[in-house]
Amino acid sequence: MGLVSVDTIRDARRLLESVVRMTPMEHARDLEPPHGGPVHFKCENLQRTGSFKIRGAYTRIHGLSEEERARGVVAASAGNHAQGVALAASLLGSKATVFMPERAPLPKLAATRGYGADVHLHGEALEETLAEAVAFAERTGAVFIHPFDHPDIIAGQGTVGLEILEQVPDVATVLVATGGGGLVGGVASALKGVRPDVRVVGVQAEGAAAFPLSLSAGNPVRLERTQTMADGIAVGAPGPVTFEHVRSLVDDVVTVGEESLSRAVLLCLERRKLVVEPAGAAAVAALLEHSGVFEPPVVAILSGGNVDPLLLLQIIQHGMTAAGRYLSLRLRVPDRPGSLAGVLSRVSELGANVLDVEHSRISGRLAMGEVEIALKLETRGPEHCADVAAQLQRAGFRVLF
Repeated sequence: MGLVSVDTIRDARRLLESVVRMTPMEHARDLEPPHGGPVHFKCENLQRTGSFKIRGAYTRIHGLSEEERARGVVAASAGNHAQGVALAASLLGSKATVFMPERAPLPKLAATRGYGADVHLHGEALEETLAEAVAFAERTGAVFIHPFDHPDIIAGQGTVGLEILEQVPDVATVLVATGGGGLVGGVASALKGVRPDVRVVGVQAEGAAAFPLSLSAGNPVRLERTQTMADGIAVGAPGPVTFEHVRSLVDDVVTVGEESLSRAVLLCLERRKLVVEPAGAAAVAALLEHSGVFEPPVVAILSGGNVDPLLLLQIIQHGMTAAGRYLSLRLRVPDRPGSLAGVLSRVSELGANVLDVEHSRISGRLAMGEVEIALKLETRGPEHCADVAAQLQRAGFRVLF
């Protein structure tokens, strides 16, 4: 099967004109200094259903015959593809059945049902969920809508690339969150078909990086396991169709760690006022982890914003820790009235915010007449952390970490 052409992607764009929105391009000025030029965010987290997935799902289902649509469609997804298929099927008059992992985030589960899909929970890993969806299709005659490995899916996702060329005509590098490869393959097809000089870089989580191994081997390679907070790109292996697109058109695939992912989510929320899920922030994580590597102007695609509020709270805390915004330390002070008040007063003067405090007189490590105070503080960053600790030491408190 040949690669999806830019003309096919243009056809998909015309098809989607009344279905999807042209998502905004946000100028990220605060990220310009380490990259030596303009940096922009393509906000697909603001797309209908909260991610780019509606583009490919609608294109694929629209391409079915009336008889196929009448049989219904079935999909497997951790959430974003599920919502895209559910909405697309409802718009095109087809019944959607969606299989999701047993631990799928509740907001994604509720949203998928809200778009009218019949949802079944099955399996721990997405591969198990996919297998059950395929088995359902074989039993019932429903058409299986693959989350990434189909030319129509790739064509629909590629419309993001055409929008980027219109919004940032002089773009030099595009960073794309990459799981199975549908988005990066489509974006690369669109960009290379118009501007072959644009560099396209896929971004994978270190704990779910199937493409580097697959590209090195020359064929799709399945990971033994995936482990990352970025569930939307936690795909064990690329498909044969997306693999060929990435091998032929994508210039590089880089990986990012969990700390960078959480810092990226925090940056989007704090500096851009954008809610982005960890998978959706992978391209921003690459900007944080690989400073000065990408030629500007750079566009980073924010691929999704569907995140469980409880998970978002954990990610924010993780991101603040990774960014050096939290400081945990222990102090030894004389056991006399006013010691704790003195410590807290000094911390306040230094501009740190007390999140938690524990005061203990009972420990074999303590000398007679001594108490231990454990503090968890919110600070302005690593330099402020170091200054707070040094100033407390100078004030006569024994500082331990």
